[in-house]
Amino acid sequence: MTVNLRFDIAYDGTNFHGWATQKGGLRTVQQSIEEALRLVLRLDDSYQLTVAGRTDAGVHATGQVANMVVPESCLEQRSIDGDPARLTRRLNKLLPDDISLLAVSAAPEAFDARFGALRRYYEYRVTTRPGGPLPLRRFDTATWKKPVDIDVVSACASAFVGLHDFAALCKHKPHATTIRTVETFTWEDISTPCEPQTYLAKVSADAFCWSMVRSLVGACLAVGEGRRDLSFAPHLLTLKERAADVPVASACGLTLTGVDYPSDAELGSRAEETRRKRTADEIE
Repeated sequence: MTVNLRFDIAYDGTNFHGWATQKGGLRTVQQSIEEALRLVLRLDDSYQLTVAGRTDAGVHATGQVANMVVPESCLEQRSIDGDPARLTRRLNKLLPDDISLLAVSAAPEAFDARFGALRRYYEYRVTTRPGGPLPLRRFDTATWKKPVDIDVVSACASAFVGLHDFAALCKHKPHATTIRTVETFTWEDISTPCEPQTYLAKVSADAFCWSMVRSLVGACLAVGEGRRDLSFAPHLLTLKERAADVPVASACGLTLTGVDYPSDAELGSRAEETRRKRTADEIE
């Protein structure tokens, strides 16, 4: 008998080499959590987390989701007593201060954190203030060196909404599709007297390819500062390979804030649909 454990996770990505375990012993979020799980549940190295979004080095999360299928017997310890929720406190005691497990729960057998997701949500925080972000926000707020027109930035973002081939804004990955549906992409001025020239982007999509969000942000800011005009976004969506003139915004401003999933009854069909590789024929 097995149990499918769901983990809701937050972390400060500043001192991690991304989510995914890497060779050479580099510090990653996945490696840190799996080490704690092996200690508590007495698992071997074959048990690995499946994650909703493999964040890059320096990228943060307040709403990351992962899952792992483990033997039900692992939860029969006296301190856990078959209740996955009790793992939350046990694991947090072992995890470093820059990772927090928000919840551990039993998920349906068909739950897959990656393929079952309906959409992911990201936020990007950036300032154009010459002095950079406030000291207390230096780890989650990026600096853009030139001032931008936020209305122009917003107009550029709207051009990316919809089902498109985002090849120009993604790092190449063999055999992977770059066709995605961006559902929302908005910008707002969140400046205060203490934090002038500070802006927040919010973007959601069914999925994101490697480096896509930071490239979307960089493209919008380049248009907003006047380096490119508003035709830049529509032009990028006609390209079939990575565009060298798209600036990739700094990782520190990016945070994965949430992941949506369908009802339990629809988890299996959603995973099958997600695994189906999209083609250019689907784009109108």
